[in-house]
Amino acid sequence: MSRTGHRPRKTPFAVRQAEIAVERIGGQGDGVGSLDGRPVYVPATVPGDRLSVRIVSTKGDGLAGEAIELLAAGPDRVEPPCPHFGPCGGCALQQLRDETYAEWKAGLLREALAKRGLRETVLKPLARVAPGSRRRVRFAAGTRGRQVTFGFHQRDSHAVVDIEHCLLLLPALDRLIGPLRSGLEGMLAPGGHAALEATTTEAGIDLLIEQPGNPPDTAMRTRLAALADRLDLARVSWGRPAELPEPIILRRPPAITFGGVAVALPPGAFLQPSREGEALLLAEAQAALEGAERIADLFAGCGSFSLPLSKAAKVHAVEGDKAATDALQAAVKRANIGHRLTVERRDLERAALQPVELKRFDALLFDPPRSGAKAQAEALARGGPPLVVAVSCSPASFARDARILVDGGYRLDWARPVDQFPWSAHLEIVARFSR
Repeated sequence: MSRTGHRPRKTPFAVRQAEIAVERIGGQGDGVGSLDGRPVYVPATVPGDRLSVRIVSTKGDGLAGEAIELLAAGPDRVEPPCPHFGPCGGCALQQLRDETYAEWKAGLLREALAKRGLRETVLKPLARVAPGSRRRVRFAAGTRGRQVTFGFHQRDSHAVVDIEHCLLLLPALDRLIGPLRSGLEGMLAPGGHAALEATTTEAGIDLLIEQPGNPPDTAMRTRLAALADRLDLARVSWGRPAELPEPIILRRPPAITFGGVAVALPPGAFLQPSREGEALLLAEAQAALEGAERIADLFAGCGSFSLPLSKAAKVHAVEGDKAATDALQAAVKRANIGHRLTVERRDLERAALQPVELKRFDALLFDPPRSGAKAQAEALARGGPPLVVAVSCSPASFARDARILVDGGYRLDWARPVDQFPWSAHLEIVARFSR
């Protein structure tokens, strides 16, 4: 504040037009050029593009630009395969030649590690999951007058892009787009919005509707039941954002099998986005943990690693989410494998396993959310088992946690990038540490 007690006025950003040449792809998938010594980030561009752009705002250390006209195309530019590419914020890199895209994707991990002084890490080749394999998707829905718009958000916006198909999804999910759009007509108030998370399970599609406001009334529940019957959905649940969902219609209990054991999934349960990606991560983890007899599986979710690993070792699964731990514990009880797999509910961000607790394990696997496992990595560095396998969905938080482990005496033996999210800036990693 100024000395008079008034807040100084913000100087409005002066929108202007400029011509730039794109030099590289940035970490979020934007093309990056320069203007007046500052980086300019322009979506849906490739190195070598020369463009007329509108500079619309600041962005981090640089400027955000919008392409007005492509004056000359870079050598790696291709025709995007999806007609919704550009307005839809689901994909960022369909315009980039595939070989160049793969090099850039693998480079995200290399650059993140280099920033933490881990340049000499052995990087395995990029493992890739093909489009058309996603089993879990989060749609956005809104209204324009009485009409429902259904698809995905625009990039950096709450506006919903209406789509007909998505190349990333399993056919069963792709076929839902039109019916869900029409099924929501009359369920969303003018100006209303909702998020719909659909997951393919062994019992059919599990649908979670997240929406602010009051729970569905009797009339709405009747309409949702009719929608579930018409689309043969296994379950429909409703919840407010960040609150525990309520199952509205249960026609068949949704379940997924991990390591030969069926787990009844709670509404909105976390799963790897594809079966193929899950199998890639599991195969790397199993190979890295071969010979271990007592394994701690941290951030265990519903048991996608714990259950397969428990076939060859004793596993202790730790997870903070109550619904996930309840589901895993129930699966363990039904399969009568409590002698091989134990389950503990614990918030590992606030109460990481400490060295005295870690002594009973000869190996550990952790698969944290995007924010990483900083507190747990610090505890491991003070006294963890001789073998650690890390699975991550963020190169930046993985590199931070890797630096902590290396500074604590671990070696980063190797890391493998896994592209489960084609045409996006998201990257999975699996890595092995030892000492």
